[in-house]
Amino acid sequence: MAAKVFESIGKLGLALAVAGGVVNSALYNVDAGHRAVIFDRFRGVQDIVVGEGTHFLIPWVQKPIIFDCRSRPRNVPVITGSKDLQNVNITLRILFRPVASQLPRIYTSIGEDYDERVLPSITTEILKSVVARFDAGELITQRELVSRQVSDDLTERAATFGLILDDVSLTHLTFGKEFTEAVEAKQVAQQEAERARFVVEKAEQQKKAAIISAEGDSKAAELIANSLATAGDGLIELRKLEAAEDIAYQLSRSRNITYLPAGQSVLLQLPQ
Repeated sequence: MAAKVFESIGKLGLALAVAGGVVNSALYNVDAGHRAVIFDRFRGVQDIVVGEGTHFLIPWVQKPIIFDCRSRPRNVPVITGSKDLQNVNITLRILFRPVASQLPRIYTSIGEDYDERVLPSITTEILKSVVARFDAGELITQRELVSRQVSDDLTERAATFGLILDDVSLTHLTFGKEFTEAVEAKQVAQQEAERARFVVEKAEQQKKAAIISAEGDSKAAELIANSLATAGDGLIELRKLEAAEDIAYQLSRSRNITYLPAGQSVLLQLPQ
C-alpha cells in the first residue's frame, strides 16, 4: 500500500516537473525599453513587434529576439580631407535607437548587430561628403554649420535603415601635422609683424617728439635773441641776478655752508 502511494507521488511530481518545464519554456520576458521579434521555424520572422511584459510562445517552434530600443551613444572616428586637401581627424558622437515598428525588417535584412554594420559606413560616407565642401579654415570658423549639415544628412541616411538619430555632434576635430605647423608659423609671423609695427610707431612718436622739442628750442632762442636786441645787456644782468638769487637760496638750506663777513678774518684773526 505504501509503495503504491510513493509511486503515485513520484508520478505526480514527474508530471508537475514536466508541465513546469513546458510552461517555463513557453514564457519569455521583454524588459522596459526593449522590444521582441518572433522567429517561427515554419513561417520565418513574424511582422508583429512584441512590447514589454511577459508573453507566451510555442516552445521549440518560436524564438524571441530581444532588441534594445533605448537611445545609445556611439563614437565614430573618421580621417578625411578638406576642400584644400588638408587631412582632418574627426570624431562624431551619435545617439541612436532603432524604429520599433521596423525591427522585423532590420533583423531580416541587417541582423541584431545593425549598429556595427550600418553606423560606421554611413558616418564615414556623410562626413567625407560634408567636409569636402569646406577648407580647413572654414571647418574651424564655421564648425556649427558643418555639424548641422552632418546631422541633417546623416539623419536622413540613417532613416533608410530604420534608425533614429537623437543627437549628432562633432566632439573632436584636428588637422595634420603640416597644417598645424603652418598655422603656428603664421601666428608667429603675425606676432612679429605686430611687434615690428609697434617699433615703427614708437620711432615715429620719438621723431615727432624730437621735432617738437627742436622747434621749442628754436622758438626759445628766437625769443631770447629778440629780447637781447630790444633790451640789450639789461636782460643778461636780470638773468644773472635770478641765477644768483637761486644759488643763494639753495646754499642757505645746506648745513655745510658757513658765511663769513666780507673784508674780515674773524676765525683766524689775520691782519688785513
